[in-house]
Order: sequence, then C-alpha cells, then structure tokens
Amino acid sequence: MEHEVTGLLQRWSDGDKEALDRLVPLVYDELRRAARRYMRDENNNHTLQTTALVNEVYLRLVDQKQTRWQNRAHFFGIAAGMMRRILVDHARRRKYQKRGGDAAFVQLSLREAEAFAREEDLDLLKLDEALTELAKLDPRRSRVVELRFFAGLDMKETAEALHVSIATVLRDWNMAKAWLYRYMKDER
Repeated sequence: MEHEVTGLLQRWSDGDKEALDRLVPLVYDELRRAARRYMRDENNNHTLQTTALVNEVYLRLVDQKQTRWQNRAHFFGIAAGMMRRILVDHARRRKYQKRGGDAAFVQLSLREAEAFAREEDLDLLKLDEALTELAKLDPRRSRVVELRFFAGLDMKETAEALHVSIATVLRDWNMAKAWLYRYMKDER
C-alpha cells in the first residue's frame, strides 16, 4: 500500500484529481488513527473531536497545491505539522475565550520517550513553545519530534521524510527528548 500511496501522491502533485479521489480512502483511516492517539489522552472537557481534527487536516492538505509530494512519510509528516498547529490554535482560542483562564491541558502519552513515559499532564501551548525553541536551536531535531510524536511515524519513515539515516533520527530523537524534558521541567 505504501507504494500505491506514494504513486497517488505523485500523480496528485502532477494535477491528477482522480488520484486524490483514490488517495483519500487510503490515508483517511490512518489520519483518524493518528488523531485518535492524540485525542484519546486529552482531558475529558476538550471540545475538539477526533473527526473534526481529521477533517480540518484533510481540508488543509487538499489546499496544498504547491506541494510536491515525495512519498507517504512526507505526506504524513506534513499532516503531523498541521495536527500540531490545529491543536495549538485550538488551545490558544480556548485560553483566550476564558479571558485569561488556564490554557486547555492535554495529556499526551509519549510511550516511546523515556523522559515522558509517566504520561504527565502537559500544557500543549508549553509543548509548542518548547518545540519552537528547539527549532531555533536545531530545526531537524524539532522536526523529528513532530514526525515521531504528532504523525506517529516510525524511525524508518522519519528517516525517509527527512532524507537522513535511521541512526541520525535515533540520535536526534534521543537528544530532542532530553532537551524537551529539561525545558518542560524548567518551565514548571
């Protein structure tokens, strides 16, 4: 299926609208699974639903007319960045709606990240701030976190999306986890 998705993405990049129609059923379920992973761990009073998150990502992806899709990993990497921005924007809107109230807290399970393995409550705005700061220092490490955490890509897929080796992704992932843990701990 990976080759089929890649082929359809490339045909879509070339302007083939039928390719998009065939692509949607192949990627929609995977986008829902990724969204469900994030939404599953959010607190109970969160107002954004999984379907709404997926639909918003889908609408933004369809508008990506200038993107030259490389492969499945590239597609889901872009989708991960969009999910992150949507969740952060939603948290910001909720914070502003409460007129200075606390930001919406999101519990994110970082099962692969030893530094966060205890499923701590994280403020999504603080996590976004931390990733933004990391991106200033090391854009690739920030992107590794985004791809692994928000898109749920494995090491190999992340390496493909970034055009680096798996060893580089592993090294970046470990360094980024440590940096984020320290940043988030200091912020508390």
